Amino acid sequence: MWNDTYDTEHYVYGTEPNDFLREQVHHLPKGKVLCLAEGEGRNAVFLAKLGYDVTAVDLSDVGLQKAERLAEENQVEIETVCADLAHFDLGEEVWDGIVSIFCHLPSALRADVYHRVQTALKPNGVFLVEGYTPLQLSYKTGGPPVAEMMVSQSVLEQELPQMTFRHLSELERHVVEGTNHTGLGHVAQAVAVKR
Repeated sequence: MWNDTYDTEHYVYGTEPNDFLREQVHHLPKGKVLCLAEGEGRNAVFLAKLGYDVTAVDLSDVGLQKAERLAEENQVEIETVCADLAHFDLGEEVWDGIVSIFCHLPSALRADVYHRVQTALKPNGVFLVEGYTPLQLSYKTGGPPVAEMMVSQSVLEQELPQMTFRHLSELERHVVEGTNHTGLGHVAQAVAVKR
């Protein structure tokens, strides 16, 4: 499905970074950052331009080819890994930061990935998350078609017990990211630090 989504000349989620990441990037320690479900690379390239050592993981090789092209056009390097997050080894105390922007997963897989994120972060490492809440279903401006793949403030609190939140909120905001995320939406956002 994702290869079909990304198999276009244009970048379906745009080439500019996510607004929340842009606003909160100062919380990410300099060093190694992993971008989950990174797709066409807009956030990974943004971080690489700021001097981060970035690895982008995604299920779609088509999306990652576009990410590599975007990195080349911006004269930066990123590492890309084509893998399913159900099987991808995040490692143990490897990452200074992990970024999850609209990485919507079935609830059991999400809980498993969030558990592994906490193990994979170095002490004081930062997990930065933005995702649609179940309220997004009534907005119809992007995101998965089922509530169980959405996130919320309470889900983030429950599934990230090893983290201290510097920022945690739910809000309505205009999301303008390419052709596939455009319009008013309802999101949950978090910046969490590993204790």
